[in-house]
Amino acid sequence: MLFDERPKENKGDLFDREKEIEEIMNNINRPLILITGVRRIGKTSILKVVLNELKIPHFIIDCRNLPPNYSKGNLYSLFSNAISSKLSTFLEILSKIRGISILGNSIELKWKGKEYVTLSDLFDHLNEKRIIIGIDEAQKLRGPLSKEIKDSIAHAYDYDRNLTFILTGSEVGLLHEFLGIENSESPLYGRYYHEITLERFDKDKSELFLRKGFEELRLNVDENVIHGIIEMFDGIPGWLALAGNQFSNNRDLKRVKNIAINVALNEINNLIEMKNNVSPVVARRYRTVMRCIARGTNSWSKIVNCIQKEEGSTISTSVLDNILNNLKKLSIIDENYEFLDPIYKEASILL
Repeated sequence: MLFDERPKENKGDLFDREKEIEEIMNNINRPLILITGVRRIGKTSILKVVLNELKIPHFIIDCRNLPPNYSKGNLYSLFSNAISSKLSTFLEILSKIRGISILGNSIELKWKGKEYVTLSDLFDHLNEKRIIIGIDEAQKLRGPLSKEIKDSIAHAYDYDRNLTFILTGSEVGLLHEFLGIENSESPLYGRYYHEITLERFDKDKSELFLRKGFEELRLNVDENVIHGIIEMFDGIPGWLALAGNQFSNNRDLKRVKNIAINVALNEINNLIEMKNNVSPVVARRYRTVMRCIARGTNSWSKIVNCIQKEEGSTISTSVLDNILNNLKKLSIIDENYEFLDPIYKEASILL
């Protein structure tokens, strides 16, 4: 169903994207592939559909809920849970690895003590067969253990020719920063990766997506509603699906928009709360900067003036530059200080 807001897993449930799927499949023998794009553009759906189409053994590490300063226990739990979901596929290999306990339908990876397994050891053993390892929202792996992860991926890149890593990332700048392909101090420095960037639907594709979705629900929708949704959500498939679902339930376009804005506002507040854990002043500055940009302040000097007017105090060049650069790395704004997602812009006005 097109308006199912969960990630798609079967090609028949996915709208369009044939070109992107074909590109990934044509490059699947490369060691490292990236799937990037703004939030709700469909990266996880593409990843899952491709893996199901290929019929190659695989598992997906879901990093979305990984805490910022994650521990080794958090990291190894992610791998344990992902591999446990495909235990029957990998049971023969896993049973031979010291440091892995098989407990019924799940496994435990030991990272300390007399018997433990490193990620490099794990990858070397998995290399006994052709395997694809998906890492969803891989930029979340930034942090205290990022070098260990990159060391392991770099080792597999060089020595484990049966493994392919497919990484997705919504915060594109942070994903590139995490990998450090152009950073001489990164273990992955100089490694080639193939990147597929998912673009939003144009107006024609958005209209076709909505019409087909409403047809599946056997719902006749006025032209003005279709065009209103297209205007609101700027071709981002996840928002279009949410809008289709919500409109089918309440038939109120204004309410649909308010629901989407509240979802985005909650996500933005979660981001700012993480900044608040570092410094309440920094968190306040993020709110002010995003609110100023959302109101149409689209140059560096205008943003400075807006902040000083709102807060009644000066802001240093380095602090503002750091905030703006981070918002770009988070794929919230672009180089022209414009929001990449119109709903994030609407939500930021309310900060």
